[in-house]
Order: sequence, then C-alpha cells, then structure tokens
Amino acid sequence: MKTSFNINKKSLLVSITCLFAVSLTSCSLFTQSSVEARYSTAPDVSGERLTQHVRQLSETYYPRDYTHPENLNASADYIMQQLEPYTDRLSEQKFTVRDKPYRNIIARFGPAEGELIVVGAHYDSYHKTRGADDNASGVAGLLELARLLKQHPPSSPVELVAYSLEEPPFFSTDEMGSAFHARQLAETQRPVKLMMSLEMIGYFSDEADSQDFPLSIMKSLYSDKGHFITVISNLSNRDITAQVKSLMMGASDLPVYSLNAPSFIPGIDYSDHLHYWKQDFPAVMITDTAFYRNHHYHESNGDTWDQLDYQRMAKVVQGVYATIQNLD
Repeated sequence: MKTSFNINKKSLLVSITCLFAVSLTSCSLFTQSSVEARYSTAPDVSGERLTQHVRQLSETYYPRDYTHPENLNASADYIMQQLEPYTDRLSEQKFTVRDKPYRNIIARFGPAEGELIVVGAHYDSYHKTRGADDNASGVAGLLELARLLKQHPPSSPVELVAYSLEEPPFFSTDEMGSAFHARQLAETQRPVKLMMSLEMIGYFSDEADSQDFPLSIMKSLYSDKGHFITVISNLSNRDITAQVKSLMMGASDLPVYSLNAPSFIPGIDYSDHLHYWKQDFPAVMITDTAFYRNHHYHESNGDTWDQLDYQRMAKVVQGVYATIQNLD
C-alpha cells in the first residue's frame, strides 16, 4: 500500500508539473510574456495638440453619429484640414451605405511601392456620447503621427486612414468604413505588412481595481490598474503582435501588454481591424481596453475630453510611430 501510494503521489506531482508547464506555455502564447523591449528613439509627441484635436471632435462636432451627417462631414473636413500641411497625397474614399454618402480620409507617406503599413481610427461616435476616448483619441493619434511622418519620412509606404461608420448600427458589418478600405486593398492586390487600429487610446488610471477583464483568470496575468496600453490580435497573428509589443515597449516607459485570443472572447474583434483579418491581412488593435476600463464608454453625453490622460496618450503615439519606422 505504501509503495502504491508513493507511485500515485509521484504520478500526481508529475501531472501537476506538466499541467503547470502547459499553463505557462499557453499563457506565453496568449500574452507574449517573454517579449523584450526593442529600444528606439521616438520624437516628442505634443499633448497639447492631442488635447486640441480631441476637444474639437468631441465638443464642436458633437454628436458624431450617423444620424448627424452634418457633424460627420464637419469632422471629416477638420481631419482633412489638419492633414493638409503634412502630405500632398491626401484623398477621400467615398462610399454609399443605405443610400447615403460617407467618406474615409486617407493620408499617404513614404514610398509609393512596397508592403503597406495602415494605421486607422474611426471618427464617428456612438449615439449621443461625446466620444472623446471613443474615438477622438485614436483620430488625434493619427493627426500627430502625420506630423511626425512629415518630419521623419518612413522607409515603408504608410496610409493613415480616418474611417466613418464604425459604431452601431454598422458595427461588425460590411458597411463599416474600414470594410470598404480593406476590400479595396484586397481588390487591387496591395500587399499589406501590418494594419494597426487605434481604438480608444486615452483613458488611464492608477487606482487599484480600475481594470476589468473578459475572463477572471486574466487578472493574474495583467495588472488590476488601468495604467497600460494593449496590443490585441487573433491567434494567427502572434508573431506580428510580439513585434509590435516589443517596439512599443522600447519607445517609452508606458507599460505595454498584449493578448492573442479567439474572437469569441468579448472585445477581441471589436474595431476596424476585423475587416483586415477578413481579407487575410495582418492586423492588431491598439487600445486602452475600452469598456473594461473606461466606464463612461457609450454613456449619453459622457466620455468627455477632460477625462483623458494626454501625456500617456502621447506615449502610445510614440509607440505606434516606433512600430511604423522599425517594423521588420
């Protein structure tokens, strides 16, 4: 009996050790926990300019949903006006949804040929929310990136794209502005190195328990403080996710976490990167985790400009810039 007990005990220990090893390996695959920072120098990003852009979009052009086409058009005009000093390759992608006209704004940088890097952010907002974080923050990031790329032209072709119609009732459908852009790239057989969706990049908190998660087990893998930015993608994009994470980690002192997971995890495909996946383009979402942190998300007259952290938002932009300039 004693010998049998010892054998069973040994087998149990081996099983537990193996399970622990598998769990660690799985966590590493999902979270890229072994990634090290790849350091580079990123130019200063203006928190004042970021603030100006977010205030303009969330206050002057409020509300920016599809039922207020005059504000959507004014937002698009503002984005074009802000981009004009930085590139002479500025265009509109016009499209029609439900018999009404909409437009994406596209600014191009770098060489004309080669594998394309796309950085996109939607400029519409949900219903009557102010939409400062969701997603004036992403658009402000695009506009600051344009200024940096004018000063430091990239070696790869880059398109900065401001999309219309990301929010409901178009969300997750082929009527989103990003769907039209992704399909056009596929139809013209344009090779894409990477697409980055800037989806809510301005809300941070150092308070304990300020960060929620789709699964409770994730609390042990990340921080309970909402003081970090995340790189999100699906399971087939683990390698590119790791590279983006590494480059963003090396661009500033802002903590950067990542997650590769299937789409049934709520939030994984909740933005414009979804349509690039559909065209088999590598794509990631750069996000402050949206409603898992910002509890003013989609709140009527909520999500205001004064709730955002523009200094940490600037560090996110530095990370995206470093990725554009150094991606293999």
